[in-house]
Amino acid sequence: MLSHSPALATLSARRVFAFTHLNAHSSRSHAVVMLTAVKDGVVTQKVTVGKLYMVDLAGSERLKKSKSVGLRATEARSINLSLTMLGMCISARAQDSPHVPFRDSKLTRLLQESLGGNAKTSLILCLSDVRQV
Repeated sequence: MLSHSPALATLSARRVFAFTHLNAHSSRSHAVVMLTAVKDGVVTQKVTVGKLYMVDLAGSERLKKSKSVGLRATEARSINLSLTMLGMCISARAQDSPHVPFRDSKLTRLLQESLGGNAKTSLILCLSDVRQV
């Protein structure tokens, strides 16, 4: 729970939300929390490092439907672009492409370790449909 962790509470307080036509509390940014665990092997002199990335991605939106303008439209374009770049990286990894475009966005650069090598990745989705009004 966020209230038990001062660091997570601070991060949560910095999240930006705004009203759009589709969502009264639309997240305007991604959130990434990385936990690193280090285990020193006293007998074996071997150090083991594990990393856990917890990522809350802002949802993509169609500008026409959300009716976002100005700053909100710019935010939506940036969110959509970073999600597209993430999808391209995942697709390239799935196809064993020799080039994975991790450098194309800050999000994919940050998640590069978790998207390749011997990393295990799980995905939890929260989806809602948009109804025509």
